[in-house]
Amino acid sequence: MTRQRALIVDDEPDIRELLEITLGRMKLDTRSARNVKEAREWLAKEPFDLCLTDMRLPDGTGLDLVQHILQRHPQVPVAMITAYGSLDTAINALKAGAFDFLTKPVDLGRLRELVATALRLRPTDSEELPVDSRLLGESPPMKALRKQILKLARSQAPVYISGESGSGKELVARLIHEQGGRSEQPFVPVNCGAIPSELMESEFFGHKKGSFTGAIEDKQGLFQAANGGTLFLDEVADLPLPMQVKLLRSIQEKAVRAVGGQQELVVDVRILCATHKDLAAEVAAGRFRQDLYYRLNVIELRVPPLRERREDIAQLTEVMLKRLAEGPGLSPARLATDALDKLKNYRFPGNVRELENMLERAYTLCEDDQITAADLRLADACGSSENGDASLAQIDNLEDHLEDIERKLIMQALEETRWNRTAAAQRLGLSFRSMRYRLKKLGID
Repeated sequence: MTRQRALIVDDEPDIRELLEITLGRMKLDTRSARNVKEAREWLAKEPFDLCLTDMRLPDGTGLDLVQHILQRHPQVPVAMITAYGSLDTAINALKAGAFDFLTKPVDLGRLRELVATALRLRPTDSEELPVDSRLLGESPPMKALRKQILKLARSQAPVYISGESGSGKELVARLIHEQGGRSEQPFVPVNCGAIPSELMESEFFGHKKGSFTGAIEDKQGLFQAANGGTLFLDEVADLPLPMQVKLLRSIQEKAVRAVGGQQELVVDVRILCATHKDLAAEVAAGRFRQDLYYRLNVIELRVPPLRERREDIAQLTEVMLKRLAEGPGLSPARLATDALDKLKNYRFPGNVRELENMLERAYTLCEDDQITAADLRLADACGSSENGDASLAQIDNLEDHLEDIERKLIMQALEETRWNRTAAAQRLGLSFRSMRYRLKKLGID
């Protein structure tokens, strides 16, 4: 069996020797270069599975080599070695396309983890993620999104996934994880808005038995559960400021300390995060720390709302209706032409999730396995303005109309917080007592 091969680029002989010995013990063949020129010569002569390069080189920088490899040898992951404390340099390397980074003095345990993850990356001949039943669509925005997912899967850079509620941000995070070198390790999603603030530190970092009332045994935190894999922080903008400080330190130090614990535990976790809010606006308003924002938002990936890819609606509805009919004795429903036209003209504030819920309701109500425009119950959709306002002629009773709007907003908040009523109330700016009253008034159980 052919041994995998790594290229080491550093002008310091001691560093080169250390890396050669460590990678040799991992059963890798190594080649060494002292500068950018020698590295390019090796790359032209032999195939490599990995490149480790210092940032400062006699005839250029590691970023120059990253750009060269991305253009000429895109299948080769490049890890940057930077001076201790040069976080800005490391982030610039990740933005330029580096797989990951190490700081000097090189931690050999961290080096071995990095190399192992890089070598697990699958070579791909495609520039775009293959279409599967979870991320459908042939529109230009979706093709661009799949291409970006495949590219980001070959990196360890933190990714901030922006997009509206229901657009599929968690699915995008899962696909980045599944296509990368951590695919066989855990993917741990957490909704930051659904965890009570007093339990947040314990949930993220774990706790020791007896550290507080109710801590009857040691508990593993989310960082420990995701060790070796990916931690997905959904609705990260909902983190309270004290927790943002602790999260930033854990990301920078790559270590966590359990509540009541004395020692830090080293963790190897890739961070992906998402929110439906404008994170930059949250920073400007003082509700989100700027240093954490820069650490999480190394690369931003925008998920397009459904209204920006209306040409995908026909394909989405076809697949969703087939999925709804997967039970015994069920046959797939057909979508009438007037129903499809209505869907294409609807704004979809709830995006793909709203479309799925809408079709499920219509499938239950339709006759003869055919969904008509009436079954969709969108009488006001086509007459709505672009911002969703109903005209006066469409309102029979103001109280009923306002109650309907209130019910939709509360249901959306409950769905986004996985039916955590306290978190949903916070998202809507309500007290828990007010939330409980409204749930009772609207008959929402």
